[in-house]
Amino acid sequence: MAQHNHFLIAMKSMIAALFFTLHCIGFSGAVGRFSAVGQKGQWQLLLNNTGVVAMHMALTHDNTVVIFDQTEAGPSGYRLRRRHNGNRCTESRDDLADSSCYAHSVEYDISSNKVRPLRLYTDTWCSSGSFLSNGTLLQTGGYGSGTRRIRYFKSCGDGQCDWRQSERSLADDRWYASNQLLPEHDRIIVVGGRRTFTYEFIPKMSSNEGSHDLSFLHETYDRSEGGNNLYPFLHLSSDGNLFIFANRDSILFNYRSNIVIKTFPRIPGDGSRNYPGSGSSVILPLDHTNNFQRVEVMVCGGAASGAHRAAGQNRFLKGLISCGRMVITGNRHKWNMENMPGSRLLSDMLILPTGNVLIINGAKRGSGGWNNARNASHQPYLYNPNHKLGKRFSVLKSTKIARMYHSSAILLPDGRVLVGGGNPHESYTFSNVAYPTELRLQAFAPHYMGMQYHTYRPINLTINYGHGDLSGVRYGGDFNVSFWLGRKPSKVVEFSAYAPPFTTHSISMNQRLLKLRCKRLVRAEGGLVHAVLEAPPSPNVAPSGYYMLTVVNGGIPSISQWVRFLHQ
Repeated sequence: MAQHNHFLIAMKSMIAALFFTLHCIGFSGAVGRFSAVGQKGQWQLLLNNTGVVAMHMALTHDNTVVIFDQTEAGPSGYRLRRRHNGNRCTESRDDLADSSCYAHSVEYDISSNKVRPLRLYTDTWCSSGSFLSNGTLLQTGGYGSGTRRIRYFKSCGDGQCDWRQSERSLADDRWYASNQLLPEHDRIIVVGGRRTFTYEFIPKMSSNEGSHDLSFLHETYDRSEGGNNLYPFLHLSSDGNLFIFANRDSILFNYRSNIVIKTFPRIPGDGSRNYPGSGSSVILPLDHTNNFQRVEVMVCGGAASGAHRAAGQNRFLKGLISCGRMVITGNRHKWNMENMPGSRLLSDMLILPTGNVLIINGAKRGSGGWNNARNASHQPYLYNPNHKLGKRFSVLKSTKIARMYHSSAILLPDGRVLVGGGNPHESYTFSNVAYPTELRLQAFAPHYMGMQYHTYRPINLTINYGHGDLSGVRYGGDFNVSFWLGRKPSKVVEFSAYAPPFTTHSISMNQRLLKLRCKRLVRAEGGLVHAVLEAPPSPNVAPSGYYMLTVVNGGIPSISQWVRFLHQ
């Protein structure tokens, strides 16, 4: 009898295991995706004073955020007791006006909701950056003393790390340039800049390597409008070539041989999409179902023709309302246009773990530059790229804080969006102006953060690389994850990997999201789920480094955990 009962129990366990071993599309007979319709999200005030304007922001794999401004704007909102050389900062008039008695960069700790000051050696005004494979932020260019400088910030988790400036310099001035991490191990390309029509690499392959002329930058330069091709949009295609968009034009560029492979159609409509036009762009999620080979870019907003000159005369022209999407792989290329709910520029475009795109911050009129914009865009837009045309945009909850020129936003591991900055003035100015310097730090919590989704949210996500390798997973290799799901699994369980960007001036450098292949999904008793995932096939698809891995259960994301993709 005991043997019979044991046999029945064993059979029931086998049947249960077979029942829960499913394709990764999800769980049979469960609910589908949860709609975001009517769900507008919530705003949270985190800090009243970060001390410095969040002109630039970047999320580290230690779950801290590096925030920094320019260094030559005079006193910031974070006064130091001592200069970095150790000399005391007194209450004298000279010291109160001395910018070295103030922090111009801080590190924000997400868990403690606190900032600590960091030291910058040279001016980072309107600079650029990329993360290296070990999680170090490589930061380039700026203004004046910083225009050719290379800086590094490696987070450490103990609050003891700081900026380090390289003894090596860039070949050319890089003010309003863009960076892209390349498939080659820890190699960065730096493109453009004000009155700089070249690109260069970090590191250099030889001591005499300099910069390389790029005729496309000459062709897209609009002298009368402040350039309109600064901070060009860069996206790495999965074929290893570089998509470059500037002003209204775009190319596919083989940077290895300095050859333009494709010249794409001009995006329809007048105006400009790049600084000071200040539109924004993303590469839409790359998907394992087509082996990551379908690459589509999206460009939204910007300034009207003549907006920069008009703003100098206190006339603020209505911004662009249109977005364009174009597949850059294959042989047929056409911009497919659609309109946002309203005109927009100076905004940030961020890819959420769900694959939807959030458009946040910015203005409705004017252009980029000092005091050049009006009518703050208080309402974020949510864009679902998979919905039917005309049904893709929704308007989210409004904020009361204007986020104008020199604001930024980044995605956090818990699914919220960190929002900071805004300063259209040459110094910190808090009164008698239309848009004062903004030092408050906010988080926007999308609808999926709501308590009503708590039982659907995957929790306790853990990653196991296997084979005794604790440092990461190789390209094309398998790795294991486990997480816990409540009683209400959905029909669709997906896994996304997100490269955190360096954000500034409406551009999120190196941002990309990949939908990974799930090879096996097993739900054990008690809600514990085990999955086997496959890493991206190559660094063309996902340059090596740290990515935020997220489980998305019917549109409800888990808290992300860091996964590292490694070169062979």
